[in-house]
Amino acid sequence: MRVYNTLTRQKEEFVPQQEGKVKMYVCGPTVYDYIHIGNARPYVVFDTVRRYLEYKGYDVTYVQNFTDVDDKIINRANKEHSTMEEISNRYIEEAFHDADGLNVKRATVHPRVTQEMDHIIEMIQTLLDKGAAYEDNGTVYYNTKQFSEYGKLSKKNLDELIAGASERVSVDDAKKNPTDFVLWKPHKPGEPKWEAPWGAGRPGWHIECSVMAKRYLGDTIDIHAGGEDLIFPHHENEIAQSEAANGKQFAKYWLHNGFITVDNEKMSKSLGNFFTVRDIAAQFPYEVIRFFILNGHYRSPINFSRDLMQACQNGLERIKNCKKDLAHYIANCSEIPLKEKEKESIEELEKFKVQFETAMDDDFNTADAISAIYELVRFANKAIKDNMSKELAVKMEDMLNHLCDVLGIAEIKEEQSQEDITEIEALIAKRTQAKKNKDFATADAIRDQLAAMGITIKDTRQGVQWFRG
Repeated sequence: MRVYNTLTRQKEEFVPQQEGKVKMYVCGPTVYDYIHIGNARPYVVFDTVRRYLEYKGYDVTYVQNFTDVDDKIINRANKEHSTMEEISNRYIEEAFHDADGLNVKRATVHPRVTQEMDHIIEMIQTLLDKGAAYEDNGTVYYNTKQFSEYGKLSKKNLDELIAGASERVSVDDAKKNPTDFVLWKPHKPGEPKWEAPWGAGRPGWHIECSVMAKRYLGDTIDIHAGGEDLIFPHHENEIAQSEAANGKQFAKYWLHNGFITVDNEKMSKSLGNFFTVRDIAAQFPYEVIRFFILNGHYRSPINFSRDLMQACQNGLERIKNCKKDLAHYIANCSEIPLKEKEKESIEELEKFKVQFETAMDDDFNTADAISAIYELVRFANKAIKDNMSKELAVKMEDMLNHLCDVLGIAEIKEEQSQEDITEIEALIAKRTQAKKNKDFATADAIRDQLAAMGITIKDTRQGVQWFRG
């Protein structure tokens, strides 16, 4: 398996530090609002990376944080006459709601910054003791000149680093160097504070992830991931802090997903094209959002539009309909033994699996992996028409379910109660009898009644198949 490492700008063979185990850290959201479609991409992409690593047999410890102390949270709390804790707790729950909808597995640990203050203060003190940081009137800065490899992730020179940081690198006369950044900021009236040896205050943004990664994964982690907007300054600064404090390489592999544009324009509130996941889920199911994200390679930019979402919904339905057709076929077909010519079909099934794994082994190419699933769907649909054996049908169903599960897509959920199912099946039986009696008006009326209930029916060789949608 080869992954593209932002640190080296090339694909590398993935070899974790400890055989069979992977330590993975993904930067999570700052919780002051609902997550937007840009936040959803790393959620879905790196959940899929985790799923594939587990599919390959790795034991993955997956850490994704919540930043629950920040200027934006404080401003939101002041605006709503609330507290920072109330705001962050509310939007952590909303983030979980959206993540669950996107079929994102919960992390092994979801640490919160406010619960890690003792460890944050401890790492800042270590950096001060080692001469990698300095204090000025209660503000603690990281001294970038003390870290000779500063800039190794973003591959920029000093002038480019300052320009690239835009407003995140502020003009500050107390700084020894323009690229120095804040580890601890002194308390301001009306803001939360924690006591520290150099004065009450709260941490800077970058130190938080360094501390949480170290606490839950150790000094060196296998994979650190996030959006490409975090390469500089956030991830660059994490490396500088962690490697200065711990004296070891911080992360072996750096994975970054590309941006999402909206109708081919950069997403921004000023352009009126800013969408939360909740906004989109009101028009398209969460599962379609996930499928849309996985239809592009994670490192490439992808464009969000209503037309593309509709196309993804149609594509996802093709896969789900095939799963439903296979399940119905297996439940109702006769026990036909495996035919001699079907042995070739079983070999063909393995080719789809190899095609899928080849795509995923090449830097998690989910777009090509989905293409392999589409080919399997076409193969299965033809085999159903050809009246295949039950044994072959079961193997196809297992393969399709297995590959879809790796990507977290096309789950078939039972949406009817037993009472609903009994009513639906009674109507179908009544329609079947009406057709036998050549009472086609009654049969058509029952079909219309079922359609009004949101039920689609299909007449097959194995009997009537029904499903919602």
